[in-house]
Order: sequence, then structure tokens, then C-alpha cells
Amino acid sequence: MSDQSIDYKDTLNLPETDFPMRAGLPKREPEWLKRWEELKVYHTLRDAKGREPFTLHDGPPYANGHLHIGHALNKTIKDIIVRSHQMMGHDARYIPGWDCHGLPIEWKIEEQYRKKGKNKDAVPINEFRAECRKFAEGWVDIQRDEFKRLGITGNWDKPYLTMDFHAERVIAEEFMKFLMNGTLYQGSKPVMWSPIEQTALAEAEVEYHDKDSFTIWVKFRVAGQVPGDKTPDLTKLTSADMRAHELQNAFVVIWTTTPWTMPSNKAVVYGESIAYGLYEITGTPDECWAKVGERYLLADNLAADVFKRARLEEGQYTRLRDVSAEELKGLALSHPLAGAEGGNGEWDDLRDFRAAEFVTDTEGTGFVHCAPSHGMEEYELYRDLNMLNQVITYNVMDDGSFRQDLPFFGGKYILSRKGGEGDANTAVINKLVEEGGLLARGKIKHSYPHSWRSKAPVIYRNTPQWFAAIDKPVGDGLDTHGTTIRERALTEIDNVKWTPQSGRNRLHSMMESRPDWVLSRQRAWGVPLTCFTKKGALPTDEEFLLRNEEVNRRIADAFEAEGADAWYEDGAKERFLSGIVNPEDYDQVMDILDVWFDSGSTHAFTLRDREDGTEDGIADVYMEGTDQHRGWFHSSLLQSVGTTGRAPYRNVVTHGMTLDEKGFKQSKSLGNITPPEDVIKQYGADILRLWVAQTDYTADQRIGPEILKGVADSYRRLRNTFRFLLGSRVEGSPAVDVAEMPELERWVLHRLAELDAEVRAGYGAFNFQGVFQAIFNFATVELSAFYFDIRKDALYCDGDTARRRACRHVLDLILERLNTWLAPILVFTMEEVYLERSGGEGSVHLIDIPETPEAWKDDALAAKWSTIRKVRRVVTGALEVERREKTIGASLEAAPTVYVDGDTAAVLADTAFDDICITSDITVTEGTAPDGAFALDDTAGIGVTFSQAEGEKCQRCWKILPDVGSHAHGGVCGRCNDALG
Repeated sequence: MSDQSIDYKDTLNLPETDFPMRAGLPKREPEWLKRWEELKVYHTLRDAKGREPFTLHDGPPYANGHLHIGHALNKTIKDIIVRSHQMMGHDARYIPGWDCHGLPIEWKIEEQYRKKGKNKDAVPINEFRAECRKFAEGWVDIQRDEFKRLGITGNWDKPYLTMDFHAERVIAEEFMKFLMNGTLYQGSKPVMWSPIEQTALAEAEVEYHDKDSFTIWVKFRVAGQVPGDKTPDLTKLTSADMRAHELQNAFVVIWTTTPWTMPSNKAVVYGESIAYGLYEITGTPDECWAKVGERYLLADNLAADVFKRARLEEGQYTRLRDVSAEELKGLALSHPLAGAEGGNGEWDDLRDFRAAEFVTDTEGTGFVHCAPSHGMEEYELYRDLNMLNQVITYNVMDDGSFRQDLPFFGGKYILSRKGGEGDANTAVINKLVEEGGLLARGKIKHSYPHSWRSKAPVIYRNTPQWFAAIDKPVGDGLDTHGTTIRERALTEIDNVKWTPQSGRNRLHSMMESRPDWVLSRQRAWGVPLTCFTKKGALPTDEEFLLRNEEVNRRIADAFEAEGADAWYEDGAKERFLSGIVNPEDYDQVMDILDVWFDSGSTHAFTLRDREDGTEDGIADVYMEGTDQHRGWFHSSLLQSVGTTGRAPYRNVVTHGMTLDEKGFKQSKSLGNITPPEDVIKQYGADILRLWVAQTDYTADQRIGPEILKGVADSYRRLRNTFRFLLGSRVEGSPAVDVAEMPELERWVLHRLAELDAEVRAGYGAFNFQGVFQAIFNFATVELSAFYFDIRKDALYCDGDTARRRACRHVLDLILERLNTWLAPILVFTMEEVYLERSGGEGSVHLIDIPETPEAWKDDALAAKWSTIRKVRRVVTGALEVERREKTIGASLEAAPTVYVDGDTAAVLADTAFDDICITSDITVTEGTAPDGAFALDDTAGIGVTFSQAEGEKCQRCWKILPDVGSHAHGGVCGRCNDALG
């Protein structure tokens, strides 16, 4: 009989811990941040000696605006990399950095000026640059605090800034290496040009958006002459001459989506392998620019579409014959504005007509209009023909307007001052219509390049710029990996490890086909191109560029002391040249460097020059978004191979873009952005960090309210696991050796050993999703749903037994490893766990992941317990059926019989299988299960029949056993009676 005076619940060994169930992260995380600053965690770790250095070089964000979710993803991935490598025994260094120069900042200051009605050009340049510097400084401070709030570790006290004087010195020095090694040159070629910002742009500064463009089909009259008289006697012409005569005054038709380039047309090209035909108009509808009797040369695959655009129907035109490439060869064409009254002969010269490989018959007309000043393919074609002097024009000015003296179109703008459609396209189209030069017109929506800063369309514009030649031998003697920048880059790409590997292919493809690097920008805030040109010399002349090491040293010394502003001070040219060469003989270049050259040079003043840099100036990891294959990864490689001959990184890790829950790009206009600040206020930074760890960052990721709810649920499950461990474990030596522990505890240690190897390998391979999933599955499936479920009975109800002592010690070993394994991810929560375990001393971020004894590995035991767990799963399934049918309420009411084969029965023979299945009793029988026994399809040979447990329910452990009530303490079983003493 039971003793009613005892509340047996009070006699149980229930978990005890001050670790709260509710995390309260938004309020508590700042306390840990303050604590880490007081402990100087990052700098304390740097004091450790004998550890192998590991450096992640930070790709600098712009000091321009609050952080977005992409920043949070980026910096968290970096932080996990740094922290995990630190805890695996490295001296893991992370120096945060910022890009401080360039158009994004300059544009903000100009916006402020415009609001005040202030003219930037009226302000002394160094005064303007000082405002840019002050603006950048302010945002560096703001972003630094925002990054630190995410729990990012690093040398925040001494970040690298591209506007620091030493950095500006090194950037200039790196540029001057290109000057001295012969790869720098001034050239005039089409570059991406922003008329709104009035500067050249790099490909990485361009994004593509849909744009509505005018599209026109333009007529070029065949103007080449048949040999002989201008009015030949047709009866005396050979058949070849006759065929040539048929082409006279026919029209070659081109198609373009940039009507504004027509005044700069210098040629038309065709494809040698394309099938062309001569077509004649036999009838026309109303409102059609074609005329009966006119003949047109078109690619056969496109002719029907072209005539449809001209409003002609089948039957209103006929195909006369084939036209071979041989017939086209040597013809000359007349520009549609040739002879126009008031044109002043601007377009009267015949246009060149030749074959080109880039012409296709998949779109357009099969002929391509060439304005080499506004297209790279055309430019390269005529460059290779040594005909650039004959085809280059300078019709378009910096602001996107036509030169004032251009007939008909002078002063017209391609874009409005706000980036919309200007009046140039309409003016060109109207004039072509007036002169009979159009066959058709329309509009098209297509992907078009835009400046990612002003968001306005850009154009290709021929303009003098400074370039680094990537196919010219580099005169520095560092030829181990190739003699040119391109050769070196392609070689080095294969010396780098890429995560994911597709990053290698992407960058390799870009590097194979990229043009020379445009280094110059026509702006004010940045590091200038520190070079001088000889007055009167041509860019192709050897003496055009001043190459003098003493001049370079003067510039470098001045920048070290005063920053790049020294270049813009009055008398700068004389200061740098006097006593070496005559300053009057030279012009000072006033363009600034491409900001990608700045960031591409950061390895030189961060990895090479700092005490916390690297011995060889090479980073172990660069990690950025996939857009940086054309950005920072790209420019850093170009810059480094141009000056050192090798890549600045050993590993390149790439993450995708961050989308909303439906897979759409996040934007304020759509109202689907997820600001990091909002997530932190609602959930805490650890939830944001856990989202990063749970996702496959190598692909595009999604985030939003519902996804974050799921992440928070995973966090709660993990937190409950830690709460149980903290309340149930005990520190200290085990009561028995590991070899004498129960098998279940030894199986757990085996799993810890396996997981330790998996976690280390995953962190080493930057596979955080794999690391977290392995840990999470272990914690929730193998621990909570298996080991904890089984051992709660011994923990709560046993006395001071060897089993309970072993279990409590194993729980502490589990806690120690889970705590350190997850510390790089859940930096705040794992600190809380550590402080609870250690009594408030130290920091989890000052220790390493503990080494796991090799003796814990036991593959034979693991195989045995794999069988045990398989059988248990069938038993659990059978009991769940009885629970659903309300035959039982809890598994302890059951005493099932399990039917297994002989080998399995032998495995189960020496186990307390009733404890493992959480039943009051269980019978294992060797043999075939009777009909109706419960079985699972994937576990052949195992069957379970149900029986009720016999006996009374123990008032303390709730097992139903025959001996309950027969002991000194009433109402309990023998085990509980012993525990009560």
C-alpha cells in the first residue's frame, strides 16, 4: 500500500538550473557584447603563441547608409568562418574594412549641394573632398556599431579604411607599379559611361533592368559602281556585271535599339555564312515607308519579320534571287543622311561595308550598323584593321549631349537630367523619316545597363581613358605564372580553392574574355592617377608617360603624411617634379582611380603592411556575394597578379543573394525587405545568425516572417536541450572508467567522436549548413528523442548508482561539445550556456573545441546499437497504435512481446530492453511473429504483439511492476525503495 504522507515528486532528482526557458535575446545580447569588450576577447586571443595563423580578408562595404540583410548574411558567414577556425586551434584574424572613396559617397555630397543650390564645381576640390571624408567617417562609425550588434568579432578598434593616409599611399604605389611595369596606357575606346554621373563605370558598377527603347530599321543605299560608264550599256555587260548592277541603289537594312548612335555610323557589316536575298517591293499599304520597285538586301531568315514590321504583307514583296557574300564584298553604302540639306557634308562619305564574325541572323536584319565609338565589337573590329582613325567620332559629350556643332542634333540629350528619355532619339528618328531613311520603327522592352548608384541608364561612349593592358607582357620579371596579366590570372584561378566550385568557372570565363581594365574615373573623391604626361607627345610615344622612381617616392611620402589631398594642392606639380624634370614640360593627370582598384589593392596595406596581417601577404579566405566575381574577387586578382604575379587569396567562398519568402528580390518599393535591425529587435541577433547557419548560403537564400518563425522554433528546441543538460549533468571525473560505463553511454561517446570529426570537417570546408544540421539532428533526434528519453528514468529515479553517475558525466561531456560546436554560430546563447556551466567565469569564445579521445570511437558498438534502435522503432510504432486507440495512455502501461531472428535476439539479450523501449516489461522471443503482429515495411523480420503490464503502478517512477507495495516505502518499486534509503 502507498504511503499517503510522502509526496514522491519531491524525492525525484529533477533538473535544476537557472538557465531560463525564455531567452530574452534582444535585451540580454547587449550585456554580453559589453562583457566581451571588457574581457577584450578578440585581442586576448591574439596573445596566444604557437598557433597557426588564419586570415579572412574582409571585402569592404561602402561607408554609405545603414546595413541591409545582405550585409548581415555576409558578415555572419565571415564571423562563423573566423570563430570556427579560432576554436579549431588557429590564430584566426579578422580586420574589418571599409571602402571610403568613390561615387556612392561623392553622389551623396552632391545631393546635399543640390538641395542647397550649391555648385560642386565652385567649391575648392579639397574642401569638397573633406566633406566626402567626413561623411564616410560618420557612416563607418554607424556601420561598425551595427556590425558589432550582430555579434561579429574582429579588430574593430583598428579597421582598415581606404581613405587612411597610409592606405592612400599604398593604393598610389600599387598604381605606380602598373605605370612602371609598362601595362598602363591612355587609349580612346568605348567604355560604359554614365551621362548623369559624367564618369566611366566598371562592369561591376552596372546592373541590368528592363527598359523601353526605340527600335528602328534604317535603309543604307548601295552606292558602289559597276566598272565602266555610270550608265552602262546593259547589252554589253557580263552576267557577273549584270548581277552587280541589280544591286545598285538597293537598300541594305540595319536594325538598332539606339537611334542616337546613327549620327556616329561609319560602317555596316554582314556575316559571310548568312544566306541573303534580294527582295523587291511589289505593292504597299497605306502609311508605309517602302515604295513599289524598291529593292532590299536582307537575311533570308529575317526578311519576313522585317517586312511585317514595315507593314507589308505576303504578296507585296518578292524574292528575286540569292545574294552571295562574294557579291557583298567590296560594295560601299551611303548613309541615310548623306546629302541632307544643312548637313554640311557630315555624312556624305561612303560607309565601309565588310564581313564580321559577330553578325548573326537570329535577330534584326542580318546586317549590323557600326558606330565604333559606341560599341566594343565594332571598335575591336576596326582596331584590328588599323582603321580606328577613319571610324572614331566624338559626337557625344560628357553629359550625354551631342556636340553643339553637330548638324541637326547639336545640344540634344540622350538622357534627361533626371535619367529619363532625352530628346536625341526622337530628333534622330524624325530626321531619318524626313530624309526617307527609315523602313520601320517601333519600341522594345529589353534588359539594359544602368548605373547601380544613380539607377539611370548608361551608354557606351568613346572617350580618352587610362587602361591597364592585360595582354601586354608585364615588365616586372615575375613570370612564374605567365607574362601577361590575363595569363597570370587564369593560372592563379586554378591555384585557388573555390566554394562552390562553380565560382571558379564563372571567374575563369570572365577573365578569358574581359577587355583591358579601365582605371580612370572623371570624379573628385578618390586616389588620383599619380602620373604625368609629356606635353606635345602622343599616347603612343615612349616619352608620353613620365616614369621616374624618385618622383614616385616623393608622391608616396606626401600621401603618407597628408593623404591624397596633396595631389590637389596648389603647386603640386612643381612640388613633385622640380629638381628632377622641368614641371613646365608635363601635364598632371587629374582623373581618379576606379574604386575597384582601391578595394582590389586592400591586400597590400592590410595583409602585407599590418602587424596582424600575413607573412606572405596572401589571405586564407576571401568571402563575398556572387556578384563579386565581377567585382572584388575580380579586381583583387587583376591588381595582385599585375603587381605580385599571384592571387591574394587561397580560398574564395561565395554566397548568393537574399530574397523574400516568395523568391523575389527585396526592395523598398515592394515592401518586402527584412531589415536586420527589425529582426534583432524582435528575436535577437542569434536568431538571425541561426537563419544564416540553416540556409545553403552558396545559393540564393530566402527570409521573411514565416521563415524566421521556423528558425525561432529550431532555436527553442535547441535551448530546451541545453536547459535539460545544464540541469542534469555534473562536472568531474566519471564514477567509472569509460570502458566500464553502460553501453548506452559508450554509444553516446562514440557518436560524439563521430560528430566531432564531422563538425571540424564541415567548418573547415565552410559547410555551416551541414555542421548545424548534424548537430541539430543529434540534439533533437538522438539525444532528446532517444538518449534523454531513455535516461530520464535513471536520472530522476535512481539513487547514487553507477548508471546515474555515468549518465550525468556523459551529459556534461555532451554539453561541453555542443557548447563549443555551436559557439561560432549562436555566439550569445552559447556564452550564456558557458557562463551557467562555469559559474560565471571566462568566455566560451576564449577556448577551443575540446579534443575527443580516440578511445571513444567504437564501430562495433555502434553497429550493435543500430540494430537495437531499429528494433526499438518497431516497438515504439506498435505502442503508438495502442495509444491512439486509447488502450494505454503511456508506454509504461505496456509489456509487449518482440519477435526477432536469432542474431537480433543475441544482440538484445544483454540489454535492459524494457528501459530502452520505456516499457514496464518486455519479452524478446526468437522466431516468427504471429499473424496480426505489428511490423514496419522497412524492418523485415521484426514483429510486436501488445500486452498490458502486470502489477501495480509505482508512485515514484510510474512503472507497473509486480513488486510495488512490497517494500519498506509503500507504493514504490524495489529500485525506488533503495533510492529512498
